[in-house]
Amino acid sequence: MTTDFQQGRRSLGVRLRELRTGAGLTVRAMAAACDWAPSKISKLENGKQTATHADLEAWAQAVGQPNVAAELKGRLAGLESTYRSWRRQLAGGHRAVQDALGAQHGRTRVFRGFTGSVVPGVFQTAEYARSVLSRYAQLHGATRDIEAGVASRIRRQEGLYDPSKRYHVLLHESALHTRICPPAVLADQLDRLMSINGLSTVELGVIPLGAEVRVAAGDDFWIHDDRLVIAESWHAEMWLDSPEDVTLYRTVWDALAAGAVEGRGAHRLISRARGALEPR
Repeated sequence: MTTDFQQGRRSLGVRLRELRTGAGLTVRAMAAACDWAPSKISKLENGKQTATHADLEAWAQAVGQPNVAAELKGRLAGLESTYRSWRRQLAGGHRAVQDALGAQHGRTRVFRGFTGSVVPGVFQTAEYARSVLSRYAQLHGATRDIEAGVASRIRRQEGLYDPSKRYHVLLHESALHTRICPPAVLADQLDRLMSINGLSTVELGVIPLGAEVRVAAGDDFWIHDDRLVIAESWHAEMWLDSPEDVTLYRTVWDALAAGAVEGRGAHRLISRARGALEPR
């Protein structure tokens, strides 16, 4: 799949090449002017590497057009609104990340989500959310303001009680068993999930471990009103709004939903996971 981010990076690369060739510079001459390896010039122009602000300033200087740096940075800003690396986002703290998601949740009426290994954030208890955010904070070396991030995440759950919203959520059965937290915390989380399963605003589907599926489960994602997809990976979030990308993720969601059980079937799987935590 070619994402909006990849397309945007290639577009920026085309513009960089136009500036270089317009200035009459070869790849080697450009590399020498910027004190870079020639391979970096090729990667930037072919959309294989994301430029930094410093790169763009150096480029503008090298082609003799310092004023074009502002235009190039504007193009980069457009890229960064789509591709949001965890390292860059978490540099501003966990609350900022959760607040940005909260703002998007506030604008959305119909959600379609999928999670493969943990309970979705909008269904999490505070203790479970604390465990999840703490683990990812350690992974990315960003441990400040976790409590503020937890509080922001929990505030999003107010939408579950808003009759104008609908949450169509799929999770893989393995998420019910993942020990990302102490057993007692997971037990409370599963109790919470069973109570949420009865809300009129929520349709919860669980994909059983042995289910026949049309597509293999991949990264977690959320579709907002069929206008925006927020997809998560280990290194970044992708905010995708092109009709092609949204349609693709909706197709994937529909395929995953075909293998899920809802209602009593979902309750039975959650209850079984909860029972497995009881002392023997």
